[in-house]
Amino acid sequence: MSDLKCTTSMLHEIRELLINARQRVAVKVNTELLSTYWKIGKIIINNEQKNKERADYGKQTLKQLSKYLTAEFGKGFSVSNLYNMRLFYMQYQKFQTVSGKLSWSHYCELFVISDQNKRSFYEKEAINSGWSIRELKRQISTSLYERLLLSEGKTNKETVLALAKKGIEMTTPSDIIKDPYVFEFLGVPENKPMLESDLEKALVAQIEKFLLELGHGFMFVGTQQRITLNNTHYYVDMVFYNKILRAYVLIELKTTKLTPEAAGQLNMYLNYYAAEINDEHDNPPIGIILCTDKDSITAEYALGGLSNNIFASRYVYYIPNKEQLIAQVKAVLNEWHKQENE
Repeated sequence: MSDLKCTTSMLHEIRELLINARQRVAVKVNTELLSTYWKIGKIIINNEQKNKERADYGKQTLKQLSKYLTAEFGKGFSVSNLYNMRLFYMQYQKFQTVSGKLSWSHYCELFVISDQNKRSFYEKEAINSGWSIRELKRQISTSLYERLLLSEGKTNKETVLALAKKGIEMTTPSDIIKDPYVFEFLGVPENKPMLESDLEKALVAQIEKFLLELGHGFMFVGTQQRITLNNTHYYVDMVFYNKILRAYVLIELKTTKLTPEAAGQLNMYLNYYAAEINDEHDNPPIGIILCTDKDSITAEYALGGLSNNIFASRYVYYIPNKEQLIAQVKAVLNEWHKQENE
């Protein structure tokens, strides 16, 4: 072995050793920090309970604690951060339920979510998907939880509980669908007309954020993937592979509302992929038509009766009205409870 090869081999081995060591240290430090903040929260709560007859005790105590701790230990002990430590203990009575995969900043984002099911969902998804703080903030701000519930059509209690306990579980093609998809990361004004080719280029330019919006397990294959039938060339707008479902996902972009022609065209592409591209380990391909609008009647007649898995979802260029989405979810759940009690 030459000196250069020997040095390169050693360098690679040492680099791997150092990277793994740093990762282990970072995890250990993060777990210790979370444990400390949890214990501080416990001390605060226990002290409040002993002095609960004094109405303003808690607020004054946090101010005094913040002053003394900041003077001695520096940053990190503001009144708001101490309040979050208090919430930390209140919401996680057993430290064993706290995940070392999330940072303190992750938990501070989760504390503000009052709905327990919703908070649990975002926590599970952040752990399962390895979301950064920025990614977690984006998913909360774009109302991922509400969009997934509404994508189910008629939300039911089982769906809510499953999302809250496990996050998104992909076992069937319909599990990957959201409605609407949110492309606010493109920075396109709400009512600006856009060509399909320009939309495709913009999504490719922001492919990492598009993959985040698509969800778990997506790998980008390419755009304008050619299909040739009887010497005629056709092109699939975007092709992905979902490693969880073990299936190709073909996406057609439409800057108009859903049309039956789009469904027929995508159905042809799926038949081709099933016959010519799939190998023995792949499941049947999945098709998604991303359009600006769809109505239930057109969707029912355009997509009904097809042997292939084809879905139509809307996309928007702006963050949906969160209050509106929450109201829709509540209305559906209230309807479900009403039927359950009849």
